[in-house]
Amino acid sequence: MRKVFLILLFTCSICFGQNSTIYTIGDSTMAEQDVTAEYPGRGWAQMLQKFFTDEITVANRAVSGRSSRSYINENRWDSVYRILKPGDYVFIQFGHNDQKVDDPKRYTNAHTAYRHNLIRFIEETREKGATPVLLSSIARRRFNEDGTLISSLGYYPLETRLAAQEYDVEFIDLEYLTEVLEMSYGPEKSKKLHLHFKPDELASYPKGIEDNTHLSIEGANVIAGIVAGEIKKMKIPLANQVK
Repeated sequence: MRKVFLILLFTCSICFGQNSTIYTIGDSTMAEQDVTAEYPGRGWAQMLQKFFTDEITVANRAVSGRSSRSYINENRWDSVYRILKPGDYVFIQFGHNDQKVDDPKRYTNAHTAYRHNLIRFIEETREKGATPVLLSSIARRRFNEDGTLISSLGYYPLETRLAAQEYDVEFIDLEYLTEVLEMSYGPEKSKKLHLHFKPDELASYPKGIEDNTHLSIEGANVIAGIVAGEIKKMKIPLANQVK
């Protein structure tokens, strides 16, 4: 009996001593961008590690251009699912590319296929003893002539919220939080959050660039900080690992 107790005690000590990994799955607004290249953009998940203690590892598995459909069909989700372990987390943020109605490899109906894919991510994450966290997509920088930010993400954020409520999943309303961020910066200053460079300002973009979706280094840093701040408010063990 004593031998069994010692084995159980040893097993538990390994489990509790095991570090957790945050796997981030999503699109280019999250994804790793090559810091050695001349591309000025960054994904917000690329900046996330510094907001957590050393007991947490951020494994950024987001991929540019992917929707929930293409991420699954390219077996990218399977590659994450296979290595999930108890105590890990999966941050799930799709929507931008699910809107591509003219691209059947990426498009999903928000109310059916997109919702189904979110539920799959949730259920399969939990199968492995890991914790899913759903995030609505970041807002695009799209102001009208009156300086009012216009929502451009359709029903995808709503379906993300509803899936989180129905399946009792932690949810970060990143669309709303980044809308507030964009509006606090205003129509002009908010360009700093994205890829806005004048002609000849960057050697890699001699004609300049105006990209209101993807994030600058500043934008990625700010949004990563927002996400970490929201995690800290949650009643999950990960909240204690936010710096």
